[in-house]
Amino acid sequence: MILSTTPQIEGRPIREYKGVVTGETIIGANFVKDFFASIRDVVGGRSGSYEKVLREAKDTSMEEMMQRAEELGANAIVGIDIDYETIGANNSMLMVATSGTAVVI
Repeated sequence: MILSTTPQIEGRPIREYKGVVTGETIIGANFVKDFFASIRDVVGGRSGSYEKVLREAKDTSMEEMMQRAEELGANAIVGIDIDYETIGANNSMLMVATSGTAVVI
């Protein structure tokens, strides 16, 4: 599966548009508890623990989107957008949503 944030793949004409595909992942975040548990990971303003969780959530969302594209018979996704939003009571959860256009190239 070819993935791109651009609307086309250079040198590979789009033969068929299959439609918009999405992937969503929601992860819980108890910021106070997690902050104190991972304080040792904070170096130079970065938290390795949070970065790892964000990467995993993004990867899961991307995998879900690719699976949906494959189900439509696509072999590429163009125009990919990745959004991160806090949701839930007191913004206690993080949602990672990916979207793009499934195509055949």
